[in-house]
Amino acid sequence: MSTAHPESQVNSAAGAHGAHRVHPSEIAIGVVIGRLSEFFDFFVFGLASVLVFPAVCFPFAQPLDATLYSFAIFSLAFVARPVGSALFRLIYDWYGRGSKLTIALFMLGTSTAGIAFLPRYDDIGHYSIVLLALFRIGQGIALGGSWDGLPSLLALNAPEKKRGWYAMIPQLGAPLGFLLAAGLFAYLYTSLAPADFNTWGWRYPFYVAFAINVVALFARLRLVATPEFSELLKTRELVPSPVGELLKTQGANILLGAFAPLASYALFHMVTVFPLSWVTLFTQESVFEYLLVQMAGAAIAIVTMLISGLVADRIGRRTTLGVGAVLIAIFSLVGMLPVFSHGTNTGAYLFILVGFALLGFSHAQAAGAVNSSFAPRFRYSGALLTSDLGWLIGAGFAPLVALGITSRFGVGYVGLYMLSGAIGTLLALRINRSLEELRHD
Repeated sequence: MSTAHPESQVNSAAGAHGAHRVHPSEIAIGVVIGRLSEFFDFFVFGLASVLVFPAVCFPFAQPLDATLYSFAIFSLAFVARPVGSALFRLIYDWYGRGSKLTIALFMLGTSTAGIAFLPRYDDIGHYSIVLLALFRIGQGIALGGSWDGLPSLLALNAPEKKRGWYAMIPQLGAPLGFLLAAGLFAYLYTSLAPADFNTWGWRYPFYVAFAINVVALFARLRLVATPEFSELLKTRELVPSPVGELLKTQGANILLGAFAPLASYALFHMVTVFPLSWVTLFTQESVFEYLLVQMAGAAIAIVTMLISGLVADRIGRRTTLGVGAVLIAIFSLVGMLPVFSHGTNTGAYLFILVGFALLGFSHAQAAGAVNSSFAPRFRYSGALLTSDLGWLIGAGFAPLVALGITSRFGVGYVGLYMLSGAIGTLLALRINRSLEELRHD
């Protein structure tokens, strides 16, 4: 691989086609737009799994069971995502990157719009549940196909001493997407009568998600479909590699890459989706107030993400991720104790705000922290596979598991789930470092 400065490679790729200079900031804009649209979809469905689907699709079940059923359907997208990655790999081979992205985002938008028009259980019975599950699977398959390589390209083309900062930029899509989704649901939830919200009001966030997907499609196609970016992706070897060879030669890196972000992924739903399920099922507190606190937490997460980018450029991305995992481990042991056990909301609010702060710091460096261990020609497919597996293992079943633990043993035991994620991250980082030391020896 060339040792030239990243920006010079970017410029030379653009110059080869006589086109404008491709700067990392252009890649960053495309990445943020893409991640924002994905996470907005993600959180719209997650919030609806608590506030909408138990009543709309499972009115025959007890509230706890109905929410557990909703969370089970929520998990289907994470199971389907690796399938989507494999399916759209074929589309990439046959029709190219632009067509692959177009079809994937069209499928994502169609699935999201389908949920917006979903008939209620009272109208069509169990077919409502079947349709919701199919639309959710469609979202997962589409998310697997929407991988465009831009996050990896951004990291590779970042200035040498600012790679932690540029690695943080794509992750901003998570708190920004949550802010938009929570704000929209908070407005509708408080502005409409419960009957109106459950009948038609909840559908508007899914309409908005569809519109954002359309905007994201054109914004991302503007980048990946141009000759300049296509050439740049090729020169950086960001193209799919043979799956068999990838698994055979990079298996250890894939496994470690999937476990490295578990600390932040395990915490991800503990401060977003899970608190809402707890407050609706086990308390008489205001959902609106909790949404406002979560929105404040998301704003804090943006700040701690920025801090994480600066810290990572000083002490290294993996060390920063390790520090975040240690802090989450401590938080998992002591943070749940006062959370929901007192007569006031202070403990719960503090848990959410501190949890968001730690989530921002850790999640900022979670994606691809060990991707540099991949051989260059495997980086594109390796990053995709580790992302799919990481989300599946760490986040896919988190709301379902946390609510199940709470209903059976009490909310304090949820901390053990978060602790397991922190331990997984620390072990993955330690093993990765040991393997690199052996390679250098």
